[in-house]
Amino acid sequence: MTQSKTPFIVVLSLAMTMMLGPFSMDTYLPAFPIIGESLGVSQQAVSLSVSVYVFAMAFGQLIGGALSDRFGRQRVLMSGLAIFALSSIVIGMADSLNTLLWGRAVQALGAGFTLVSVPALVRDRVAGRDAAKLFSMMGFIMVLAPGIAPSVGSVILTLGSWHTIFFALAVYALLLVPLLVRVLFTGTGKVSRMKSPKMSLLARYKLVLSTKPALPFIVWQAASFSTLMMFITYASFIYQGHFGQSPSAFSMLFAANIVAMLIFNILNRILLSRLPSLRILQLATGCQGVGILLLVMAAFMEWPLYAFLPAMMLTIGSIGAISPNIQACFLEYFPTSGGTAAALLGAAQFGVAGLLSALSAMLPHTLEAVILAMAACGLVAYVMLARSIIKGRATTEAP
Repeated sequence: MTQSKTPFIVVLSLAMTMMLGPFSMDTYLPAFPIIGESLGVSQQAVSLSVSVYVFAMAFGQLIGGALSDRFGRQRVLMSGLAIFALSSIVIGMADSLNTLLWGRAVQALGAGFTLVSVPALVRDRVAGRDAAKLFSMMGFIMVLAPGIAPSVGSVILTLGSWHTIFFALAVYALLLVPLLVRVLFTGTGKVSRMKSPKMSLLARYKLVLSTKPALPFIVWQAASFSTLMMFITYASFIYQGHFGQSPSAFSMLFAANIVAMLIFNILNRILLSRLPSLRILQLATGCQGVGILLLVMAAFMEWPLYAFLPAMMLTIGSIGAISPNIQACFLEYFPTSGGTAAALLGAAQFGVAGLLSALSAMLPHTLEAVILAMAACGLVAYVMLARSIIKGRATTEAP
């Protein structure tokens, strides 16, 4: 059962749930140097916690998505929030790097269960262009999280230790429970999804993977998101290490990229009234390609920060239009297996991004190496763009 107009409170609730992801990744970024000193390890070792989190989240989504199709969205989502909250408390009491990494892995499993349920809940309600608009509306709210998360982390650090950041994340997860029960699973917000056939987890994934026209969107999303993840992993090094900025200045510079995502998100919502999702996706990917080219020039020609920042803003900002349209285009193929499809899409983007982020630790710790790693990811997304254009022309010219 679908509805073309979704109440704002439902959109807000879905967005606040999705915000758990960027909050759990970005809030503790300004604390990296302090965490390293506290645990007696390097800042680069602390950065490994980002890769562990992203990779484990991919695994959590793979399990949670199929389970939500089989047992319902509410059970899986609430279980995810409980796991996330408990593991956040454990991290808040960590006194070693191993505890931090293991805690982040379990926390990511809970986040995976939670986050994979949201696209499936959207697909239960709407499809096609309406789905793209809903994803975009959610994105407009959700994209605020990465912008304010480092600032929130900085404020918490002034009031307490870095451990307090993870206690705050636990509280946030627990507060989502009554909100979601009230808005999404009871009353007017409740929507009955199409009945899903009874299948095993493997059978569900086999069904999704056999839908060949949808598969390029998985590669597209993984490549584009990996570009973002490279930036998040090395944002502290780029702005604080390479350009020598303070933690407060870092928060502002990080937020500038989020502002760019907001701008692209607003443009996306406007264009969706005139253009199909695929066309907007192509245009946004083209913008990201231009941004990456400028970044490569900035890194190797040693541009100053004020010239480097706009190039990074264009590269990262374009994701504000890329991500919602990929989700809409991809999930359109799966009316009865939205959870499994969303899981595969999310697992691919987080799994690939986490793996690449971890492997990037072997690269030289220089700005040039980081930008080239981002460029490699962007190149794959650009290949998907070229493929979609060629395929579209072939379809148009076919008799």
